Amino acid sequence: MRIQVDTHTHTYASGHAYSTIIENAFTASQLGLPMFCTTDHTSSMPGAPHYWFFNNQRVLPRFIHNVAIVRGCEANICNDGEIDIPPSVDSHLDWVIASFHEPVFPSKDSLVHTQALIKVIRSNRVDALGHLGNPNFDFDFEAIIACAAEYNVAIELNNTSLKGETRIGSIDRCYEIAKVAKKLGAYVTTGSDAHFCEDIGKFSKVEQLIDDIDFPLDKVITHTPKQFLDFLALRGRAPIEEFKKLMV
Repeated sequence: MRIQVDTHTHTYASGHAYSTIIENAFTASQLGLPMFCTTDHTSSMPGAPHYWFFNNQRVLPRFIHNVAIVRGCEANICNDGEIDIPPSVDSHLDWVIASFHEPVFPSKDSLVHTQALIKVIRSNRVDALGHLGNPNFDFDFEAIIACAAEYNVAIELNNTSLKGETRIGSIDRCYEIAKVAKKLGAYVTTGSDAHFCEDIGKFSKVEQLIDDIDFPLDKVITHTPKQFLDFLALRGRAPIEEFKKLMV
């Protein structure tokens, strides 16, 4: 089954990406991708925008080029497991990914990373954990994925990580993480991590992983917009009125 929702994309607002949201939406429409999440980096990342950028996403149309736009961010995991957006922003967003990034959180040891991830999950402020395959941020796979399953936080399968050109060493770890997620019944999400519009909705590596390990499709939340919106409801997110027609 084809993946129809890209839950991790960037615009040039992130400071190191190169397309506008209109260009991203146009590319998605050309691909026939019905929905994507716009998830620019939050303010601790060098070059990222002030948190007002995320508060003001309410001005974004819900559809651009007939593609549904989910308002989100990729927050940085900071300190011992905080994220770098104030709680006042939460009500303005539909979707929050939390990720480790070296410029914000210098890599430490497995125990420190594990404790930080558990705190992030239990905060109930994030919907997914991004690109966990990065070997610079080792963690206890079983403990984190079990906690994510308990709290209905999705584990991201990141297509960019699986290309082997960035976050070197991620491929085998992504496969192992996915196998543990399958065993523990965790939800997974799929992100291109596109930093240029032509990468939006490209999931060849993720789809291969899903096929290779026979991951249960009912736990992959991005096969249809309805499946993704059902997951947001499971997370306690308010229904998005404009997307009602996608719930069929």
